[in-house]
Amino acid sequence: MRRLIDTHSHIFLEEFVPDLPDVLTRAGDVGVDTFVMPNINMASLPDLLRVREAYEGCCHATVGLHPTDLTDGYEAELDEMERLLEEDQATEGPHLFKAIGETGLDLYWERDGLERQVISLVRQVEWALRFDLPVIIHSRAASVELVEVLEGFRGSALKGVFHCFSGDAEEARRLLEFEGFMFGIGGVVTYRNSRLPESLPLIPRDRVVTETDCPYLPPVPYRGRRNEPAFMVKTAEAIAGLWGCTADEVAERTVDNACLLFGIQ
Repeated sequence: MRRLIDTHSHIFLEEFVPDLPDVLTRAGDVGVDTFVMPNINMASLPDLLRVREAYEGCCHATVGLHPTDLTDGYEAELDEMERLLEEDQATEGPHLFKAIGETGLDLYWERDGLERQVISLVRQVEWALRFDLPVIIHSRAASVELVEVLEGFRGSALKGVFHCFSGDAEEARRLLEFEGFMFGIGGVVTYRNSRLPESLPLIPRDRVVTETDCPYLPPVPYRGRRNEPAFMVKTAEAIAGLWGCTADEVAERTVDNACLLFGIQ
């Protein structure tokens, strides 16, 4: 297997505290050598930055506020994140944060928080444009609402990734209209009830990146276990089956895409 990049990896969470060095060794053994770590909230950021510092060069940081983590003080959290971005962008040389996110909309459990989710998403999208960074979009049971928000930025230089895309052909066609965005494909592509066999062939290969969303959503045959980056080989193999190519070709194409989007090597 050629090199792979995990573009959505929560390896800074407590689930990986006992054995992170072993997790990264297993990943490296199968070619997964680079990790983009989407932030969740201000409380998660110190752990994320510690992992980034310990594994500088292969672990990359983002900053953002997840749509399901909008507490009553979420505006203050956003203020602090914006301050950190401003400080980072004011420094010379490579910047600490490679992307904004993860942000987005999540209406799976209830819709009462939609207004604040939209406010948070719009503000973070504005950061992405201001600082010329990609935005990592989380969308769950909210595809129609997400498109409505993104329509307000059509024609801008906005770029990013639709994290954990698992939609049908119609949803793929709608999201493909946002030309600066790639589609993050994870373990769901291996699931028996996945809609990706229908939609993934519609997505140009230069707009696909691989991810795990670990410790969540492990691919078959690892269902029921903690997901980890080494398992992403199964995702690449499943994509190869749908593309009609080899897993090595999937790896080569998606690594190029990830490097271009996130400005990493």
